[in-house]
Amino acid sequence: MKRWTRWQDWVAVAAGLYAALASIWTTPRTGGSISVLIVLGILMIAAGVWSLAAPGLVSMEWIIAVIGALLFISPWVLAYAGNMGAAWTSWICGGVGVIAGLWALAPAEKMHHASHGGPRAAHA
Repeated sequence: MKRWTRWQDWVAVAAGLYAALASIWTTPRTGGSISVLIVLGILMIAAGVWSLAAPGLVSMEWIIAVIGALLFISPWVLAYAGNMGAAWTSWICGGVGVIAGLWALAPAEKMHHASHGGPRAAHA
């Protein structure tokens, strides 16, 4: 798979972008919820772009999934589940991040093995 072509990473970047920009239209704007959306959204964007640039890094797909999981649980952990706009943004963008990260694991592993000569290259 070529660089910048894996759709799962583009979906993760889009979810991160939506989460980071949600502070513009999400009300009420509570400090904790908006900060978490911005920070985790930017981290998801960065991880997705890094994964797009280096498609053989399996660890980046796990990082995307972990950031998505953190975003998903943040309304309960940081007590803003009552703020429906921010909470739903966290749940949806976090869920999309987890799904996209896990879905991209198989293609990333395949790319990783192809770029390193396959699983038997060290024993040849």
